[in-house]
Amino acid sequence: MTSQPDAISPAALMPRQHVPALEVPLVSGGRYTLGQQPGENFDLIVFYRGLHCPVCAKYLLELERLSEQYAARGVRIIAISSDTEDRARTMAEKVGAKGIEFGYDLDLDTARQWGLFISASRGRTSIGIEEPTLFSEPGVFLVRPDGTLYYGSVQTMPFARPPFDDLLGAVGFALDKTYPARGEYGGEV
Repeated sequence: MTSQPDAISPAALMPRQHVPALEVPLVSGGRYTLGQQPGENFDLIVFYRGLHCPVCAKYLLELERLSEQYAARGVRIIAISSDTEDRARTMAEKVGAKGIEFGYDLDLDTARQWGLFISASRGRTSIGIEEPTLFSEPGVFLVRPDGTLYYGSVQTMPFARPPFDDLLGAVGFALDKTYPARGEYGGEV
């Protein structure tokens, strides 16, 4: 039997609790620092795999299409990857980013603190772009202006992500009904 290396499990974030610190440079200049200039109601933080991922590009195109509706609900949107500035800028251009801010150089230790899974390169993807040596898999989070988690979803694969139109509807419902973050119980079961 082959022994496996010790696994490093991603962190589990808890709703209504503070999320880890997050600070990344932006392709538009400056830095995104969680908690500084938050959206009125939420920051929507979308961790994506990188320029090499055609599923990410399609997913972010959908988010860009809905970005004005998110903004109207007081949601600031940032898409973040561990890509370099050039690769992140190319992705921003590819999706025609106007309503999405693009952050880059995500530290993979920070990615793990957010509960993201890490993958190793398998070479060139179906669109002919080389994967980075290591990169994070997707995650979507809504964070309140006070820095607490409202919603979170992480994937081990690029597929089957939460649809942004559904999430937009959920944001509207949450705001209209003052619906609390759920999944907050951490006691014995």
